[in-house]
Amino acid sequence: MTSVKEFRVDEPATADALGRGRFVFTDAYSVFDWGQMPDAIPEKGASLCTMGAFNFELLETAGVPTHYRGVTDPAAREPADDADGPADGGGDAPASVPLDDATAAPTEMAIDLTQVPDLPYEGPEAGYDYDAFHAAGGTNYLVPLEVVFRNRVPVGSSLRRRADPADFGLDDDLGLDEWPDAPVDLPEPVVEFSTKYEQQDRYLARAEADRIAGVADVDALESLAREVNRVVTERADAAGFVHEDGKIECLYADGELRVADVVGTFDENRFSYGGRGISKEVVRQWYKANDPDWVAAVKAAKEAVADRDIDDWRELCEPSPDPLPPAVVDAVADLYAAGANAYTGRQWFDAPDVEAALDAADGL
Repeated sequence: MTSVKEFRVDEPATADALGRGRFVFTDAYSVFDWGQMPDAIPEKGASLCTMGAFNFELLETAGVPTHYRGVTDPAAREPADDADGPADGGGDAPASVPLDDATAAPTEMAIDLTQVPDLPYEGPEAGYDYDAFHAAGGTNYLVPLEVVFRNRVPVGSSLRRRADPADFGLDDDLGLDEWPDAPVDLPEPVVEFSTKYEQQDRYLARAEADRIAGVADVDALESLAREVNRVVTERADAAGFVHEDGKIECLYADGELRVADVVGTFDENRFSYGGRGISKEVVRQWYKANDPDWVAAVKAAKEAVADRDIDDWRELCEPSPDPLPPAVVDAVADLYAAGANAYTGRQWFDAPDVEAALDAADGL
């Protein structure tokens, strides 16, 4: 299980062939890499599944290879299917359909599966053993990278800590010597690589990203990310959103890269609407303002683990996050649902329009 979606295997992947499985999207959420937080956001899982399926089908139309195979129509499920056994199996998989054929917002997505080898941690000096990872994965594996694309640098973006405006020509184009307290549009999309399976994400120089990618080609990963960014950006623009940044994960099989995980949701990407952000950044900012001791403890634990033989910084973080107040949960739930309705152009959820949902979130 990941922090916000369950993972079910119907047919395991092998060294020579992809398997079949499903993502089951839950209402859990995660911020600051903590994992599952103490409460849930109603219909968040359905919002993410719906947006993800919508984007996968846009990518399919554009000729972009993915691991997506459709969604499970909620009306077609038997009641017993909701408890169909362990996460690594559970009998026959329900039939998958295109999103347009679903009678209600789905929470389950059918996918092709690849191998995900263990990534051994050898201590602070040696770090992670990617040679062992690739020896186990061979030529059928989930690439252990996240490929990040950026169209805009919003307030709160990690890029502001790692680069200067001059690195992107913004000193000449806009006369910026330092980052302003407002979003900045980039003249061209920027693509970066970060680690996927390490306990703390690290942004990587291209040479290290190429080594970690294994037999997958880093140039092909970048090209794929740029095409995904183009498709999502065009859809966002058509629906009244600005697509600020996002990421993809990829599998490598039969000599081909395919987009994996899920694409273009309010958890994976940053969007804005009418100049206001609509993503899980709303929740991050609430914790920064209302539970600063926990946020500070997370930061300190991430820094402290660097010199230890363990790589899980959570073992060093004694405080636990506070639950969200009910009014915050309701406002964030409406934000996800209203955004999914607007982005897909279909009223999947009983939710206010995006402007009203953003007004409520502004008051948190």
